[in-house]
Amino acid sequence: MVTEAKRRTAAGSAVSLLILEVFRLNGRLIGAGDRLVAGLGLSSARWQVLGAAALAPTPEPVAHLARGMGLNRQGVQRIANELAAEGFLAFEDNPHHRRAKLVVLTDKGRAAFAAADRLQAPWVNGLGEGLDAHDIAAAGRILAALRDRLGEEGAGEE
Repeated sequence: MVTEAKRRTAAGSAVSLLILEVFRLNGRLIGAGDRLVAGLGLSSARWQVLGAAALAPTPEPVAHLARGMGLNRQGVQRIANELAAEGFLAFEDNPHHRRAKLVVLTDKGRAAFAAADRLQAPWVNGLGEGLDAHDIAAAGRILAALRDRLGEEGAGEE
């Protein structure tokens, strides 16, 4: 009997192991992020949405922010609504779409994002300590390439 593992190429097996490691890493990142920004009234998910709005070159609707984060619009909308209710974000009229409001940071949101960034810098520096910056960059390129392939229509389907 041929098992699934025997049908994988060497690269396919390596990608499978990498995906499992990314899942494990994601869980730990969420927990660490939650602890890091809890004192700011944020969670990892709220920080991510706040960051997407903060780093967008211009105000964008929730659907665009969600797409850029690789998340579904409904989940991002729920978090954006919470952040708006607490004064971190605001919704403004969108001249291109009547119903899709633009997400903008408030002064409170900018301050929270800046504070999170100050907390994150020493934390991430500690994570990177002893690792080679070129290896980290190579890992990033591989993950980006896999993300791009998953974004292609029908990727991985036979």
